[in-house]
Amino acid sequence: MSNTRKKQWRWPISPETVRSVLSSHSVLGLAFAAIIYLVCLTGTIAVFAPDLQRLEVPGTPVATHLSDAAAARALTLAAKQAPADAALYLTLPGPAKEGATLVAYKPDFERNWAVAEDGTLSSLEAVWTEFLIALHICLHLPRSWGGFIVGLTGVALLSSLVSGILAHPRVVRDAFHLRLGGSRRLQEADLHNRLGVWALPFHFTLALTGALLGLSTLIVAVLSLLLYRGDMTRVYALFIDPPPPVDARAVPMPDLTALIAQARTRLQGSEPDNIVLERPGRADMRLTVHGRRTKLLVAQDEVQFDAHGRTIHEEHPRDIVAGTRILGGIGQLHFGWFGGLAVRIAYGLLGLALCVVTSSGVTIWLARRRDRGLPAPHWERIWAAVCWGQPLVLALTAMLAFFLPTAPLTGAWLILTAVSIAVAALARQISGACLGRIGRLALWLTLAVTILLYAGRTLIA
Repeated sequence: MSNTRKKQWRWPISPETVRSVLSSHSVLGLAFAAIIYLVCLTGTIAVFAPDLQRLEVPGTPVATHLSDAAAARALTLAAKQAPADAALYLTLPGPAKEGATLVAYKPDFERNWAVAEDGTLSSLEAVWTEFLIALHICLHLPRSWGGFIVGLTGVALLSSLVSGILAHPRVVRDAFHLRLGGSRRLQEADLHNRLGVWALPFHFTLALTGALLGLSTLIVAVLSLLLYRGDMTRVYALFIDPPPPVDARAVPMPDLTALIAQARTRLQGSEPDNIVLERPGRADMRLTVHGRRTKLLVAQDEVQFDAHGRTIHEEHPRDIVAGTRILGGIGQLHFGWFGGLAVRIAYGLLGLALCVVTSSGVTIWLARRRDRGLPAPHWERIWAAVCWGQPLVLALTAMLAFFLPTAPLTGAWLILTAVSIAVAALARQISGACLGRIGRLALWLTLAVTILLYAGRTLIA
């Protein structure tokens, strides 16, 4: 009989290194916990932005098909209601998105419409949904600063995920080990680790794409310094078409229906996905039709026309380098808007798991301190106010938007957040656990009332 024994697999990191990584994991998670939680929470809800828009503005049309003539009519009607130098973005209905929407945008102007199947427009100004998306993208700070902070949050989350895996040698062996009903610290630790492992590919993708989106301006600035002596326009030109020379002379609108039909034939088998009309009615007008193929994540076919109806650019998947394709898919992967309702539900559930991972990480640290005889009741109450207070505050702002659509939601969110944290900090006679139970009860009640309000208005409409 052979006395040789199979060598047991060992974690390729020494125990001392594991302890150091675990310590850095805790420090990093605690330093960014509140903002990571807020970004994950708002992102989880923002996945359902198309559904929330229709809930906020009931009775808007949901087109299942838009003909070329209807698309042209919608663009023409929007051009009459937007500044001449605005860009019109028409999203066509398809498998990934129900209904057609149109946005007129320039830095100081934005309007949103739902498009009916005959091309007529209905206002789609969903104030709470827009407030939520802006909170997720830039925390309602100036876009460059807010996006930078959110990007750093993505980097912190990405680092926490990597250090969390490295700090747990038994992460694979304990993948299905879940202790419920016992010690709160052990229960939270198991929930934290299991949800972190089971959904790790999603968490990693979300953190990486969020970091790239948030830090895009910084990345472009660094590339411009390294490659083009600080000329950022040359870096942007690698990924987006540069605008034509400015020519504000008024010219007749070309036959948009004919141009869209012509683009359809040039898309080589892909279906039109969205249409962009820039500076309508001017000599520097540009019409771009993007096409989507069924097995590709983002639209990769493109046909452009100028103000005289001449084709000025044409692009297909074979013309696009891999880097540009990857960059084009970052936003789709991050927000989960590349699929239908099933994809949005999956993203919502996985995003909720990431919120639980973030919340339980802080709870574990606080419980560990209490077990060592070093309780931090002050921080336990504050974390309860963040963990349950932020969903409650968002629900309250949604209720406020229902009754007062013109109310300043950003100011209301700031005031309610400050009040919830101040109350938690000053209410010394209430424990963090008790405050958490109060927060959960208030959240469920507020959510129930808010859902009934919006659902009732939708049914009436």
